Amino acid sequence: MKPTNSTQYLTSEQLHSRMERAQIDEAARGPVLHFFISALIWLLAGSALALLASIKLHSPTFLAGTDWLTFGRVRPAHLTTMVYGWATMACIGVSLWIMSRLCRAPLRGAGWLHLSATLLNAGNLVGTYGVLMGRSTSFEWLEYPREAGALIAAAFVPLIAVFADMARRRQPGHIYVSQWYLMASIFWFPWLYLTAQALLLWQPVAAPAQPPINWWFAHNVLGLWFTPICLAAAYYLIPKVLGRPIHSYYLSIVGFWSLAFFYAWNGMHHLIGGPYPAWLISVSIVASMMMFIPVATVAVNHHFTVYGSFSMVRSSPTLRFVVFAAMNYTLVSIQGSLMAVRAVSHVTHFTHYTIAHSHLGMYAFVTMMLFGAMYYMVPRLTGREWPSRRLISLHFWCCGLGVLHYFAVLSVAGIEEGYGLLNENVPFIDIVKRTLPYLEQRSWAGCAMTVGHLAFATSFVWLLLRKPHAQREATLLAAPSQALAPALS
Repeated sequence: MKPTNSTQYLTSEQLHSRMERAQIDEAARGPVLHFFISALIWLLAGSALALLASIKLHSPTFLAGTDWLTFGRVRPAHLTTMVYGWATMACIGVSLWIMSRLCRAPLRGAGWLHLSATLLNAGNLVGTYGVLMGRSTSFEWLEYPREAGALIAAAFVPLIAVFADMARRRQPGHIYVSQWYLMASIFWFPWLYLTAQALLLWQPVAAPAQPPINWWFAHNVLGLWFTPICLAAAYYLIPKVLGRPIHSYYLSIVGFWSLAFFYAWNGMHHLIGGPYPAWLISVSIVASMMMFIPVATVAVNHHFTVYGSFSMVRSSPTLRFVVFAAMNYTLVSIQGSLMAVRAVSHVTHFTHYTIAHSHLGMYAFVTMMLFGAMYYMVPRLTGREWPSRRLISLHFWCCGLGVLHYFAVLSVAGIEEGYGLLNENVPFIDIVKRTLPYLEQRSWAGCAMTVGHLAFATSFVWLLLRKPHAQREATLLAAPSQALAPALS
């Protein structure tokens, strides 16, 4: 049978829409891939540092003769590398592409965006080197030296200008909830980062005021920077892959405003038991409990949008990662609210349970959502499909099962550790010895996630080396039981 040109059956409006998307993708290709490739490099570097830090917890003599590889340097280097290298750069790339698509406005100022990516890479290089050389600031999530912080802050100046330009040029029509989240996050983060840098590093406030500022920043950078971008990605990708609108636009708006109002008050519950006014901590606890509102609205919206099409999760790489991440957003948010309760904090505070919780948020939710978004966006930016279904499957199962195993073993270890610390008859060294088997399991879970990262990196490089349009059909994990949405572009 003679092949036919699929475009001959499209209406003029559909052809115009396809051409418009192609122009948007072409304009975004260089800057977005710059951010994605940089993020992937930092992901691999952060994975190596994470494994090293994890092994040192149960084998402290491992590479003990090298000062810059001690646990006290490697661990903060891993944390900041993953936060500002991998997650921040991937989030920016995702934000630029989705915002451009939804505004129907091709990116302008590519040179400024490349400068932004370069400044971020420079900031991470200077910062990671400084931490490994022993110049950490000791403020969690802000360990980079001051000069690195200045570079990261400067990188957001052109970003804000580009986002404002896209919002100004957006085509008339509906404003999607994803646009609300993206525009808010791109202004929230610089405010959070500059405030924390100024009060803690540039012009330090009195010492007693520093922990509340540190925790205000550390908690809100997750809730007002990474969370809005990842929720925007979910609100965009789930309906796009399924070919159906989100369940309720009004629920999504309730979720946005309740997140904006309540999350900014979070963070002080990390200071329960500290020398701070009881009202300050109590307000934070109440705000943490009120987070059930945005979490419930997001969970209901996502569930009822996917309802009836769960079989497509088996076939679509994007949907599998995004749904996994969305489910863990619900779980980590509920867990975080409960951890703010004084009775729970009494047991879990200062234990491995807190580490398990943070990885459920930054990895099972944020990182897995970013993976799903990149699986959708990169083929549209490059005109190349993912080369191997098996590599995608290996990536998902290694990372998904790895992080769940990581979360489970550290949660059990943290609870056991917490009750041991509350028992004055149990020697501290005995508590440490009891956690060693769990810490070994943590390292094995980290190895599994690293294998997943290597599989993703291999897929990414392989895709970039392929000829454009060498494969016409999307790479699926399984044969779909129903047709994928016709508007997968």
